[in-house]
Amino acid sequence: LKDQDVLLVKEKNSNELKAVSGLNADGTPKTTPPKAENNPDFLKIDKHGNVLENFFANFMRQTKEPTRFEFFKAPLEKVEEVARKLQEAFTNPDKPENKDILDMHRVEPKEHTWAQEQPQTQTQSSNHAIDENRIDWKQLEQLGISRETLEKTGSLDAMLNWQKSPVLLPITAQFNDMTLRTDARLSFRETTEGKLSPVIHAMHHEPELDKYYFGMKFTDQDKENLLKTGNLGRIADVQYKQGETTPVFISIDKLTNEVVSVRAEKIKIPESIKGVRLDDKQRQALSEGKLVFVEGMTSKNGKEFSASIQVNAEKRGIEFRFDTDKKLGQTQRGQR
Repeated sequence: LKDQDVLLVKEKNSNELKAVSGLNADGTPKTTPPKAENNPDFLKIDKHGNVLENFFANFMRQTKEPTRFEFFKAPLEKVEEVARKLQEAFTNPDKPENKDILDMHRVEPKEHTWAQEQPQTQTQSSNHAIDENRIDWKQLEQLGISRETLEKTGSLDAMLNWQKSPVLLPITAQFNDMTLRTDARLSFRETTEGKLSPVIHAMHHEPELDKYYFGMKFTDQDKENLLKTGNLGRIADVQYKQGETTPVFISIDKLTNEVVSVRAEKIKIPESIKGVRLDDKQRQALSEGKLVFVEGMTSKNGKEFSASIQVNAEKRGIEFRFDTDKKLGQTQRGQR
């Protein structure tokens, strides 16, 4: 429980604070009073997961007035106490001590969509890597997936660029007299016959770290890194083909608990990030899969921030982490 927070929200024309329980169809937050008895309904934020990033990605995509809402977070075990303090602070938000309390618990949606930034790939509908006409919609309908579902969740664009759907989708499949229902991410792959086929990335109860992964066995340190940060923290040598070693980055898909990898040669380490030029040591550490702490970056709204960055194989690029101690990463400040 100590590793979980609760997301709180209020509308800007109201001082009533509520706990978020999900999203409505129009993208506005579903809410419930921030009382302990409503614990089962709370949207719980695992500090080592990406629930917050997924929530805000869908919120920013679906809601028509994102600036109408203000978000805050509170530790699950102290949600009533923190909600009460925030509620009191709303009565005079410009008072210095109240401003400090509000800023301490405030959550900016844009800051938490950075963690899902994808590498520079083609994203415009006219420049998709996959021709949409190749999709067998009848095949997808057999899984209970419609075009409307993919478009509303932002999955179609991602899948047309060989990426997984950014959210879990409800899958319903018929096998003779059996019906299988599960939540999964979807992607496309090309069969040996050149046809486009959907791939189901089903949820696992937990990552399978005791099994060999393409010929490599995870060490205790590997398992600790993967469970704590979602990333291996080093370059691994795997064998996709017998007798052929390939250096890869390895991460855990936090939505499905699937272990995923990407060839190290496919990841380009940037020279600068969010306005900060990375030095050679920082770039070298990133290329080795290590966590690097970077100070003085600039957000899209001009606000300065610091965070740890690391290559994430599932995202196929750099991810931002706001939940790590800078001592865990390289603490050298980048040069502008």
